[in-house]
Amino acid sequence: MESIQEILILIISGFVAGVINTLAGGGSLLTLPILIFLGLPSNVANGTNRIGILTQSISGTLGYKSKGVSAYPFNIYLGIAASIGALIGAQIAIDIKGELFNRILAIIIIVVGFLIVFKPKDKFKVLKEKTKGKYLIISCIGFFFIGIYGGFINAGIGVVIMLFLTRYNHMTLIKTNAAKVALVAIYTFVALCLFAYNGKVDWIMGLWLSLGTIFGGWFSSRWSVKKGEWVIKLTLLIMVILMAIKLWFF
Repeated sequence: MESIQEILILIISGFVAGVINTLAGGGSLLTLPILIFLGLPSNVANGTNRIGILTQSISGTLGYKSKGVSAYPFNIYLGIAASIGALIGAQIAIDIKGELFNRILAIIIIVVGFLIVFKPKDKFKVLKEKTKGKYLIISCIGFFFIGIYGGFINAGIGVVIMLFLTRYNHMTLIKTNAAKVALVAIYTFVALCLFAYNGKVDWIMGLWLSLGTIFGGWFSSRWSVKKGEWVIKLTLLIMVILMAIKLWFF
């Protein structure tokens, strides 16, 4: 039975992570250490964290939809492809750790984060969205591999997803975020099922965490649409720097 203090920590950190994940990505770098600090083994913390990610993603999707922003059915196709990869990644996460991969990811997120934040604005505006035909096929292949990492640990994956959708599919940042939260919800559900099957989920702590992420995802998805892309850019820039430091040194 969690204490009132632990419950408050889970709800508050869940809210902050929900905001961060919806706007950019990297909220798991906050919630995973907190779950471990509260006494969960690393693989159980990894599985438990998926409850918050799932609820926040569903809430964020509904928030974007309430503002008329959706990438359906493109996000469904990508979510299914990522789910296949997530099964592989989640199985790996149940048994091993990924310190070396975290260091590699630290370098990647710095590069891709700055590419998104500092892309030429006028050139980006004239590009036509590419989500059909060969672009859909290549995107599904790409998200299969992205799903492997998503199933493995998920931390920082939002940056990679945003790079792919903005650079390859030429989607705006607002629509990219709408697509991101929907497809993350799909593959996270699949990964969560595998963690749960292997007994690597603390449902009570996960549900308290998810209570915060639900409100964080809903609030940030609607607010970002109202405030515009500069909010996402600022959040993204801050998060890629913090994530890189966290992944490399800790």
